[in-house]
Order: sequence, then C-alpha cells, then structure tokens
Amino acid sequence: MAIYQLENDSNWFPPFEYWGEEDGIVAIGGDLSPDRLLAAYKLGIFPWNEPDSDILWWQPLERMVLRPKEVNISKSSRNLINQKRFKITFNKAFEEVVEACRMVERSGQEGTWITAEHQASFIELHRRGFCYSVEAWQDDQLVGGLYGITTGSMFCGESMFSKKSNAGKICFIEMCKRLDYWGIPLIDCQVYNSYLASLGAYRINRRSFVQQLNRCKEEHPDWEEIFS
Repeated sequence: MAIYQLENDSNWFPPFEYWGEEDGIVAIGGDLSPDRLLAAYKLGIFPWNEPDSDILWWQPLERMVLRPKEVNISKSSRNLINQKRFKITFNKAFEEVVEACRMVERSGQEGTWITAEHQASFIELHRRGFCYSVEAWQDDQLVGGLYGITTGSMFCGESMFSKKSNAGKICFIEMCKRLDYWGIPLIDCQVYNSYLASLGAYRINRRSFVQQLNRCKEEHPDWEEIFS
C-alpha cells in the first residue's frame, strides 16, 4: 500500500482499507491544524516525527491500550497516594502541562516531537473541549502531569512528564481511577513501552483497535464534568 501525501487545503486521510502494513505510517505531510488533528484521531491516526522533518501520520500495526479499571497500582505507588505526596488536580493547568512535556529531557531522545504548531493546536482543542490534563503539585509547584485528546468515550494519551520521581505515574493512576468511575472503557497509549506495560497497558492489533475505537465514537460522555 502507498503512503499518502496530504495537502494543506483538506483534512482528508486514507480510509482503513488503504493503510499500509509495513511500519504503521499511513500518510505524510499536511499540517497540524486543530481540525486535521480531530479528523486524524477519529480514525486512530496520530502525528509523530522529528521537529525538522515532514509530519508523519501513524496508525501502528500494534496499539498499546489500557482499560482504566485494570490499571496496575504497585505497593510503592499506593504508598505515595496514601501519603499524599502530590496534590493531584484535573484540567487546571493545561497549557503549563503541554509546555512542560515539550521541554522535559527524555532519556535516549534529542529534542522533542512537540513542535510549536502541535502545542498551539492542542491548546486550541483544549479551548474547544476536546483536550484535558492532569497535574501533580508539590509546594505549589507543577512537578508532573499528562495530557491527551478525547474521541467519543476513548481518552487518547499524548504525553507525560515528571520533574519529581513518580509524579507523572501518580497522575496517570489517579486519572485511571476517575475514568473507571465514569465508565470510560479505554485509554489509547499509542505505542509500546515497558513503562506503560508496568501500569497494565497491553498490545492489540490494528483491526481490534479500530473496532473498539468505532464503538467508543458512538458514546458521548461529559468530559468537562469528568475532568472537573
């Protein structure tokens, strides 16, 4: 299957039957406008590329997902929660969380995939009510957080950061507990890594993910209330 070149004057993406099965890249180019991002996530497609390269649009052959009710809470994480080591808030500092995710240094990576265009579009989608954040505070300082975008009843995680050990992890766990309470069935974690696996995320194939995504798109929870 071909990798499609996207144009800036259309938010079109190739449908499922045209997606390639080699490396998970389904399209290249286009822009990161808010409307294009919404169109992409409705198909389970997300952008991921180096800052100075063309935009690559991915729909991996294997998808990392987690059911909120199945989040793995280790004994050490449970102790941190019980000790109230961090103050956890929901959707109180979205722009600061995105900026921190952009700036944080990550082992084995040079620079960040979160560009200024990406940042601006997600802030606009937050303003429109599609994107949300979770924050961890210590001594009134933002020390951890995560953000993502919603599609129907699915929460699609975008990025996480920690300035203090385990701060981002506790945000994730507390978010899972809240999403489970509200009956949210699935979190899209995009691609495999051992950190997510330790929290209970697992891999499913592309077809299974798209089927679950389509079911989620039929549901319309009140995300503003969930993250309030």
